[in-house]
Amino acid sequence: MSSLYLRVFLTTVAVILASSILGFMLSNTYYHVKLKPYNDEKLVNIVKQMKQYVEKTPDSIDFYLQNAASLGYEIYVTDGQGDDRFYGREFRVRDLNEQAIDLVLAGKVYHGVAQFPNKWFITGFFDNRLSNTVGILVQFGNKNYALFMRPDVILQFGELRMFFALIGLLTVAISILLFLISTRYLVKPLTRLSDATKQIAQGNYNLTLPTKRRDEIGQLAGHFMIMSRELERVDQSRQQFVSNVSHEIQSPLTSIQGFAKVLAERDLPQKDREHYSAIIEEESRHLSLLSKQLLLLSSLEQGKATLSKTAFSLRSQIRQAVQILQWQLDEKELLLKMSVPDSIKIYGDEVFLMQIWMNLISNAVNHIPPGRTIDIRAKQTGSECLIYIRDTGNGIPPEHLPFIFDRFYRVDAARKPSSGRSGLGLAIVKKIVQIHGGRIEVVSSNEGTLFTVALPHL
Repeated sequence: MSSLYLRVFLTTVAVILASSILGFMLSNTYYHVKLKPYNDEKLVNIVKQMKQYVEKTPDSIDFYLQNAASLGYEIYVTDGQGDDRFYGREFRVRDLNEQAIDLVLAGKVYHGVAQFPNKWFITGFFDNRLSNTVGILVQFGNKNYALFMRPDVILQFGELRMFFALIGLLTVAISILLFLISTRYLVKPLTRLSDATKQIAQGNYNLTLPTKRRDEIGQLAGHFMIMSRELERVDQSRQQFVSNVSHEIQSPLTSIQGFAKVLAERDLPQKDREHYSAIIEEESRHLSLLSKQLLLLSSLEQGKATLSKTAFSLRSQIRQAVQILQWQLDEKELLLKMSVPDSIKIYGDEVFLMQIWMNLISNAVNHIPPGRTIDIRAKQTGSECLIYIRDTGNGIPPEHLPFIFDRFYRVDAARKPSSGRSGLGLAIVKKIVQIHGGRIEVVSSNEGTLFTVALPHL
């Protein structure tokens, strides 16, 4: 038996024991508060009927009281002067004091059942004490007697007590057995989940769990499967990220090492020396850009980037980005249209938001053929500011669209790192948009590509 089953068993026993004690205490309280006065009154009525018969037929008193005792009563008759008579089963404790006897001999009724002390773990109905009786005055043979009576519980309910005790024991035993069987049904999936965590810790994400259950365990198993798939995806992304970083770094380093080795030759012509030096400088710049973008992306993903938010004009910032890229627009003879109202103001970090427009416009400039058009528009709608950047290029193939915001993903796989683009730009753009509480979407066809950036406006 595993520790979990043992805990369930001990918990079950403890619950049954605690509920039994609590149930007994509540039932006993109910007896003392409600049933005890009623029982006392009922017994007084019975003993009054006995009194009537005894006083009418005093010669048969012993025979009558003996028969009454055999029907389920314990009876005590005394004159207070030593003439004591007992009928029926013997009282367990004879604790009746003289004041009670004198009270009855004086003609008053003794309510010992109703006056029985309230105790948490003692039920007065079953306590076979002489004081736990009712008493009344009877007269026969020209003499006063005090008659005390209580029900003989063992005689009246002996078989029933065994019957109910057997029911209680069987109920507890069967309940524990069935609970342990049902617990196996509950615990087994948890055990499988525990084993699944060990497999995940060992790097095995291909798990099969019972997700068809409609209860919380089924939901937990479903969420566990989702977590496993996500961890697998994250692990694959991590491995791919390491591979991509290694590749991005290795290529420039190989070039730098190769051309540095060539430059070490003393008889190299000056023209070649300058050319090779320029290549080394270009590759160094690429490495520097790559390291900066990696650090930026890391800080954005870990939430360590500090935003310095201010309110500023969207039109002015986009115009500034266009001016920086103007020479590339002129070089490819691209037409840029901009329709951004002066009234639109956004609240965010100017430095980070500038990177969004620089990356998106620069991507459009670099990927569309010469002579095409780039259209930048913006509008306010509800609580958002929508910025549209559309180009009339050849579009992005549909199979690439779900991955364009992934790190190091390139639609043009043949594009060399020497192009100065690392494949991190759109990943950085998406993170910047997200930390500003916005979203970015892209649609594309053979007629062009449209990026939509939604940011909360001021």
